[in-house]
Amino acid sequence: MRLIEQVGLKALRKMDPEQAHGLAIKALQTGLAPAPGKMTSPRLKCDLAGLPLANPIGLAAGFDKNAEALNGLSKSGFGFVEVGAATPRPQDGNAKPRLFRLTEDKAAINRFGFNNQGMDAIGARLAQRPKDMVLGLNLGANKDSEDRARDFATVLSQCGAHVDFATVNVSSPNTEKLRDLQGSAALTALLKGVMDARAMLERQIPVFLKIAPDLNDAELAEIADVALVTGVQGIITTNTTLSREGLQSAHKDQAGGLSGAPLFESSTRVLAKMSSLTDGKLPLIGVGGVSNAQQAYAKICAGASAVQLYTALVYGGLSLAGDIVRGLDELLEKDGHANVKDAIGSKRSDWL
Repeated sequence: MRLIEQVGLKALRKMDPEQAHGLAIKALQTGLAPAPGKMTSPRLKCDLAGLPLANPIGLAAGFDKNAEALNGLSKSGFGFVEVGAATPRPQDGNAKPRLFRLTEDKAAINRFGFNNQGMDAIGARLAQRPKDMVLGLNLGANKDSEDRARDFATVLSQCGAHVDFATVNVSSPNTEKLRDLQGSAALTALLKGVMDARAMLERQIPVFLKIAPDLNDAELAEIADVALVTGVQGIITTNTTLSREGLQSAHKDQAGGLSGAPLFESSTRVLAKMSSLTDGKLPLIGVGGVSNAQQAYAKICAGASAVQLYTALVYGGLSLAGDIVRGLDELLEKDGHANVKDAIGSKRSDWL
């Protein structure tokens, strides 16, 4: 299977990136993708805001925007999966081309703009989800909405019954002025609306907040305070960056959010700072530039309770998830940790 996957990846990298991504979703739908099933061990079993995880390695939002490949993803080795972002109404997103591989940098730039089929279509698929997976939904806002803050609560009200957690995504750089909602007053009001919508759900699922890597220390401190006051259950650090520092690839100056290897250090520093600011009161999910077990372990040691990946799959394939899970288990054993929770924040000071 690994040889077949490598041949397939080579072929996909010769195609338009967005078309290749569509074929990857098809492979999951038809059972052609790697399917190691549930991957766990006593060291890897953990808790994320009350959610029991077989392992702490998750798939970030954006890969399966419309929840079309849930059956395949439930067998892919991830401890949890996040789909979306979903907006109240369907929207096409920004004009194509809007996804660019930066092969020399092991990175990607996207300016999708929350393209998705809308909460009704996505919610219908979520209602038919496999039950043997921990599944989350990334909440988004329509570009032309008169009240973007209300959009997040609307999607949660519509789809919350069918997922195990939800993420408030105010950190995408590809919807104009969306990141303005990370300011203290706007964010407090937005999260209050979302938490009110959560209170109306029969099952009180955790709500996470996803933040940008381009925030200064004062802005991070404000967000930490807002998160603690509003009662969200965790913070995802981080989304894509607007920085282009050190890039080599031909597409380095394309507009949009940069993800992949160049984001690892900056996103991990933000993670460690947020860990310090919240002082263990909130679980953190580390995402940004993770492509191997050592980097996943570094995120955990910097303060993450769990880790997500996405762009690395473009270069390593879906089997990368299983590789990272196995490698993380070995690293925990090597360092004498009986469980992943013992490693959380153990080397946070290295990143501060």
